[in-house]
Amino acid sequence: MIVSPCISICKTDPSTGYCYGCGRNNDEKKIWKLEATNDDWKKTNLDTIKKRLSGWQLESFNESYEHKINNGISLFKKNLKNE
Repeated sequence: MIVSPCISICKTDPSTGYCYGCGRNNDEKKIWKLEATNDDWKKTNLDTIKKRLSGWQLESFNESYEHKINNGISLFKKNLKNE
């Protein structure tokens, strides 16, 4: 199973239509939720969205996504629980 790239920073850039947190557009978010969406599409989409992100945004995404894969929760949600 491939974990959704949502890292709970759900704000869309009005210029690009991409989420500031995960780099996906609204159509990609919907496709991830479909039962029929296969792992090959998800892997390709992960590569695509990582190419959209750069600098601190890519570093932040990679760190939070890795944490989500390993712990079942994004760093953002983890930090909210600890406040």
